[in-house]
Amino acid sequence: MLDATLLMLFLVIAAALLFDYINGFHDTANAIATCVSTRALSVRSAIIMAAILNFAGAMVSTKVATTIGKGIVDPANVTQMVVLAGIAGAIIWDLITWYYGLPSSSSHAIIGGIMGAVIAHTGAATLHWEGLKKIILALVLSPVAGTILGFLFMLLIMWLFKDKAPYGLNKAFRKLQVLSAAFMAFSHGTADAQKSMGVITLALVSYGYLPGFDHIPMWVVIACAVAMALGTALGGWRIIKTVGRDFVKLQPVHGFCVETTSALVIQGAAFFGMPVSTTHVITSSILGVGISKRMSAVNWNVAYRILWAWVLTIPASAVMAYITYQVLNPLLGK
Repeated sequence: MLDATLLMLFLVIAAALLFDYINGFHDTANAIATCVSTRALSVRSAIIMAAILNFAGAMVSTKVATTIGKGIVDPANVTQMVVLAGIAGAIIWDLITWYYGLPSSSSHAIIGGIMGAVIAHTGAATLHWEGLKKIILALVLSPVAGTILGFLFMLLIMWLFKDKAPYGLNKAFRKLQVLSAAFMAFSHGTADAQKSMGVITLALVSYGYLPGFDHIPMWVVIACAVAMALGTALGGWRIIKTVGRDFVKLQPVHGFCVETTSALVIQGAAFFGMPVSTTHVITSSILGVGISKRMSAVNWNVAYRILWAWVLTIPASAVMAYITYQVLNPLLGK
C-alpha cells in the first residue's frame, strides 16, 4: 500500500501534467490562430504541426523551469498540498477563460496559483518578493515589446514591399507564414511546458526525491513535453476565433509579422530564463500590427476583454488556489 506522502506526490504530478495538457489546448491559438485565420494552413494541419513543434520546443531548455521553481518561494517552505492547490487554482482559471474564449495567460495563472497557495500555507512573508519582481517585470514588459516590435516590423515590411501588389505579396507571405507559425509553435513549447517542469521539480524537492533544485530530471522534461503536445493536438477553437478573427482582421503578411515578432520575443526571454506569457506576447504583437494599419483596424471591445483577463489572472488564480488549499488541506493534508 502506498504511503500517504507518496500518494500525494503522484497526485501533484498528475495535476501538473493535467495543467500542461490544458495549457496545450488553451494556448494552441498562440501558435496557430493567425495562420488559420489567413488560410495559410487548415485547422487540422496547423494543430498537428503545433503539437509536434510544441513537443520539440519543450525539450530544448529548462532555464524557465528553474526560475519558476526557485523564484516564487524557497522550496523548503513548500509542501505537496501547496503545489497541488497552486496547480488547481491555475487550472480552474484556465478553464474559465477557455470557456469564454479569452486568451488569458497560463504563465500568470500558475504564478498566481502558487502565490495564493503559499500565502494560505505560511503567509505572504515567505514569498520571494525579489524573484517575483523579476518574474512580473518580464511578464509586464514582454507585451510592450511585442506591441512595439510588431508595429515596427510591419512598417518595415510595408516599406520594403511598397511597390508590390497586395495579391502577390499575400500569396508569397502565405507560404512564409507556415515557417513563422512553426517557429512560434516551437517557441511556445520552449516557454510554456517549462512552467509545469518547475512545479513538478518543486514537488519532488519537497518530497525529498531530489536534494535540491539543481537540475530538472529528464523524465519530468519528457512527461511535460508529451502532455503539452497532446493538449495542443486537441486544439482550442474558441480562442483561435478570438485571437485570429475577432481581434484584428489579418492577411498573410500580417500573420507572418505577428508570429515572427512573437517567437523572437519569447526565445529571447527563454534564453535568459524569464517566464513570459506567450499569450500576452502574441496578442500584443497582433495589436502592434493592427495599429500599423490604422487604429480602427483593432476591435477595441475584444482588446478590453483581453486586457481585463490579463489584469485579473494573477489575483483570480491566487484566490482560487487559496480557497482550494483551505478546502483540501483538512481532507488530504493530514
